[in-house]
Amino acid sequence: MVISNIRQIMESKNVTVRHMMEDSGLANETILRARGEQIAQCRLETLERVAKCLGCKVKDLFEED
Repeated sequence: MVISNIRQIMESKNVTVRHMMEDSGLANETILRARGEQIAQCRLETLERVAKCLGCKVKDLFEED
């Protein structure tokens, strides 16, 4: 199972969903799904955009349980 770290990274950097939407160009629903505890499916392009917006690497966005 893959677990998302996006919510924790956003909170630690004080990044809001609105800021993510504006910076990444991703839809609100996409960001909310990516912030969920379990990532069922996500395109690499989406992960790259999220990572760039948060100033981290794609591999930091999730962990395997």
